[in-house]
Amino acid sequence: MSDDGATLLVADDDPGLRESLQRTLARAGHRVLLAPDGRAALEQLQGGGVDLVVTDLKMPGLNGLELLRAAKEVAPDVDVILLTAFGTVEEAVAAMKDGAYDFLTKPFRGEQLLKLVGKALERRQLIQQNRSLQRQLEALRAKGQIIGASAAWRRTMTLVEQVAASSATVLIQGESGTGKELIARQIHELSGRRSGPFVAVNCAALPETLLESELFGYERGAFTGAAVRKEGRFELADSGTLFLDEVADLSLVTQPKILRVLQEGEFEHLGGTRPLRVDVRIVAATNADVSQMVREKRFREDLYYRLNVITVPVPPLRERRDDIRLLVQFFVRHYAAKNNRRIEGLTEEAMQQLEQYAWPGNVRELENVIERGVVLARGTLIDVPDLPPEVAGGGGQSAVSQGIASLIGVPLAEIERRLLEETLRVTGGNKTRTAQLLGIDVRTVGRKLERQDEEAE
Repeated sequence: MSDDGATLLVADDDPGLRESLQRTLARAGHRVLLAPDGRAALEQLQGGGVDLVVTDLKMPGLNGLELLRAAKEVAPDVDVILLTAFGTVEEAVAAMKDGAYDFLTKPFRGEQLLKLVGKALERRQLIQQNRSLQRQLEALRAKGQIIGASAAWRRTMTLVEQVAASSATVLIQGESGTGKELIARQIHELSGRRSGPFVAVNCAALPETLLESELFGYERGAFTGAAVRKEGRFELADSGTLFLDEVADLSLVTQPKILRVLQEGEFEHLGGTRPLRVDVRIVAATNADVSQMVREKRFREDLYYRLNVITVPVPPLRERRDDIRLLVQFFVRHYAAKNNRRIEGLTEEAMQQLEQYAWPGNVRELENVIERGVVLARGTLIDVPDLPPEVAGGGGQSAVSQGIASLIGVPLAEIERRLLEETLRVTGGNKTRTAQLLGIDVRTVGRKLERQDEEAE
């Protein structure tokens, strides 16, 4: 239902006012039902098909307040707008505690009524949409699926279901923030290894020496500080799944050791002398073009082909815009509960802004935007002013175009320096997050900062 063509029930004991209201509302495209008193209105309401009630507060027999209470019993989803004289404003305000949507004080202009009716119908439509989205969410959860119903997402999930039952190594490819770890967990949960552990390692977040000790474990005395023997992630993932996130950031020193586990199913602790065997399925993920890295000799070809037995591409959010409303509904419910706020959803204008935005940060960025909106919303709906400026500005495309135009003639090295500094500023100096947003290795961020410091000196 939209506000155009809605069915409105008008109850008033003044025939002249009833007809006036009918003309005003009918000109706006609404179907108008008339009732001379509260009892007649209640009978029509019980017949169903009414989207909104507009009623006078003072009527003989069943007055507007009594009609409101009865309407909430008969049709709780139908909002009620009260018409009141100046002397009964206090009663109208009190009626809002009983569930009235709003009230108008006589005399009022037709524009005022139409504006209020439009807002009430928009709220009703939003509630109906939210219920529909909630049913979709519950259906997806019942099937154990990650949130998404678009054609692009269904293709990905169909592939996930096909590969999960196998023992093949899987390479998940997608931009930062698309949900690659969720896909990896889904593969594990749908596999025969679901009763085993799921162990995740972010290869970009750990220095090379620490990464090897985390992956393979070490013996006591293997290096300074190794006071006790420690199991590595491969051992912890035995009989389960090991998820190697940002696998393209593995060094050329570590890569052959991973390859050995894939080929032989064995490895050695750092400082160890005997091989250890494990039964682990590896699922890897990256946002990099590993095939290009292979051509540039930055990634081993043999390891790439062992990891890339099956590739699962994860579409960016801009290619699955049909899922935005579902994802928004999920995040609103989650963060409203987390922050103890009563947020019903977004205004249609705010939702349209989200659907038009480019989402360079994908689902992770959408989640952050909704969390911000839940915290900043002044009412029960997140509105356009509650969105970040780049999202509220109509998709961000024009701003991006203007920004690119302003950089024409600037040396590429200077553009890179500015981009790195601005990204570090936005992330609060978080090098790992900066690397993820720029699609580069976290160690590359460190090297570029060191180079900039040297140039400055």
